[in-house]
Amino acid sequence: MSPFTYRSASSCSRAVPCALTLALVTLVVATTGAQEYIAGARQGGRVEPPSPSGLVTAGARYGWIRPLASAAVPGSGQLLAGHDRGALYLVAETYLAARFLAEQREARFQAEHFRDLAFAVARQGFASAARDTAFGYFEEMGKFIESGPFDTDPGAPLVPPLDDRTFNGRIWRLARETFFQHPDSFPDAEAEEYQRALEFYRRRAVGAGFQWSWRGAALEHDLFRQSIRASDRAFRAATQHLGALLINHVLSAIDAFVSQRLAPNGQLVGFRSGVRSRGEAGHRPGFAAVIGFQAPF
Repeated sequence: MSPFTYRSASSCSRAVPCALTLALVTLVVATTGAQEYIAGARQGGRVEPPSPSGLVTAGARYGWIRPLASAAVPGSGQLLAGHDRGALYLVAETYLAARFLAEQREARFQAEHFRDLAFAVARQGFASAARDTAFGYFEEMGKFIESGPFDTDPGAPLVPPLDDRTFNGRIWRLARETFFQHPDSFPDAEAEEYQRALEFYRRRAVGAGFQWSWRGAALEHDLFRQSIRASDRAFRAATQHLGALLINHVLSAIDAFVSQRLAPNGQLVGFRSGVRSRGEAGHRPGFAAVIGFQAPF
């Protein structure tokens, strides 16, 4: 018997590209600023490091302190430059961080709830110990009342179940539709297509240690499905808020960098950016990034 397996995917993995983008922006800004500082500080063929008291001034002059400060703490670079809009980045950061943590807590709470229901009700009698597994397994528990047996014949040859109202029966049906010429016409047990169908079934069916049944527990099954949906919604919302947090860091860094570059001589340059929530009641929430420039010409 092969254990039931699913390829697990973290709900926050979609935020990895955003994190890499933020790291790349920070690295490019730091490298560019450092190179300019060294080139500007060369005197007589040697590099003179700035004094501690002049570090902030030199950093502001060469354009790397404020962008890096904003990349680390959104709004801090703007506040260093005396721009009040930095407070907006700080407010957005605080709100988004609070929402992310709240959604994470809710997602974990609901995940613990549906797992407890699964172990206490559906898997009672099938497994002596609570064995956790991938989220996809619990999703299938919500779709099927029972997993069905892995093998209907206690003898040596593996005989999958034929009842496709169960999860294992549905997997065997899918295997027959994939490899048999006619799903309801069985070839010889030694035939290649039959052996390939069996291998397909072994890799995907639920083994003895993970069988379940919601028979006689319709209310618990309904609560289980509700917790699954609530946990999934909370994890998606947490991922969206995490992405918005990263965008807020990137926008604040770009704001500080562009303001520094476009106003080297004290010219008035306006830069408007931010992350705002959008969506209506009953619809999936989302976020939009807003960027705008205003400069005298």
